[in-house]
Amino acid sequence: MNNSGFSYKTIWNVGYPIMIGNLAQTLIILTDTAFLGHLSEVALGASAMAGIYYYVFSTLAWGFAIGVQVIVARRFGGGSYSAIGPIFEHGMAFVVLLGAMLFLLMSSFTPSILDLLIDSPNVYREACTYMSYRQWGILFVSLNYIYHAFYVGVSYTKIIGYTTVITALINIVGDYTLIFGNWGMPQMGTAGAALASVCAEIASVTLFTIFTLTKMPLAKYRLFRFARIKIGIITDILKISLPTMGQKLISFSTWLFFFAMVERLGERSLAISMTVRSVYMFITIPVFAFGAGANGLTSRLLGEGRHAELNAMIVKIIKLCYLVVLPLSLFCFMMPETLLGIYTDNTELISEAVDSLHVVALCAFVMGFGQIFFESVSGTGNTLDALFLEFGVLMCYALYIFITSRVLGGPVSIVWISEAVYGALLGLISMIYLRRAKWQNKRI
Repeated sequence: MNNSGFSYKTIWNVGYPIMIGNLAQTLIILTDTAFLGHLSEVALGASAMAGIYYYVFSTLAWGFAIGVQVIVARRFGGGSYSAIGPIFEHGMAFVVLLGAMLFLLMSSFTPSILDLLIDSPNVYREACTYMSYRQWGILFVSLNYIYHAFYVGVSYTKIIGYTTVITALINIVGDYTLIFGNWGMPQMGTAGAALASVCAEIASVTLFTIFTLTKMPLAKYRLFRFARIKIGIITDILKISLPTMGQKLISFSTWLFFFAMVERLGERSLAISMTVRSVYMFITIPVFAFGAGANGLTSRLLGEGRHAELNAMIVKIIKLCYLVVLPLSLFCFMMPETLLGIYTDNTELISEAVDSLHVVALCAFVMGFGQIFFESVSGTGNTLDALFLEFGVLMCYALYIFITSRVLGGPVSIVWISEAVYGALLGLISMIYLRRAKWQNKRI
């Protein structure tokens, strides 16, 4: 067997449905940003700050789901199909409990925490309104992560694309009707965007459940048997997941720190960043899709005992990622005003946001290198090492943000270069780890 890893076709077949799924998720954010950007700069900034705050909590479920994904992929690669169902079911049971705990935390402490993060009284008021609705979706987004983990783990990712496209359409309709009060619905403003997102998350869980029950080989994977909970299985998952949960929590908390620092530069700087963030998330759809694919395929490759093929596979994934990122980044340079005009009709805001848009278009390439190498480290099952790797990188990332925003006082485009700093350091350290560390014998 040659040391080529999986074929480009296999990698693409795993990656493109995740890309479609990520596109649908990003469309939810793009739609919220576009509608609220035309409502007011305050509404735009408030929903985005609250949304990032919400995802800080949801990353705990995401991190746990990645542990589930790594184990499912390893069992799938090793041919232990009947062991997959119990992992999936114990994962679902755990995130139901976790989701309930996160809801209680958010409902109790959100106003106090947002008060510490946000200077502007107007932004703070709208952010609290947004969260009063958004927090109800935490259980459903947690269950969605487990479904994603299962389908990526068994390399059946098409359903992720189908499901998220449908839920994105539900969110778009919800935004159109609830933010501005169209089609006889109440005009809810920022709260309408939050409620639309919750409805989309509920729809996603419903669709995943229906598809799994009707289309998947339940007997093969021993799905939905819901036997007695075994603490040993939960413990095995947590051994992989706890470092990833910590890593995701720290990572998104630092992302929240980024916007908290930008918010202190003024409401205009925050509005610029929230607009650019939406575009950046769109450009980096291939980055995170192929990163997720790298995670699952790495675990599957090791489950098949093909350790020597890992580097070749990573290079192939990066090449495919860049092939998709390039035209998206070029569009940001060729038609920046047109792109930014989707989110606002404020010509001053558009003019001031162009430099930041150019910066993030370049950062996407650096992030592709960093994210794919890092997700490959996580895919080996050495998630504690991955936690330490990213923690060191995030300290450098946060220091850069603090210096450029608080010490130098901007401009905001310079602060956005932090994404390139993060991606470059993450990729270099992960690449060194895969070449020199002893990760091949990790058993999960």
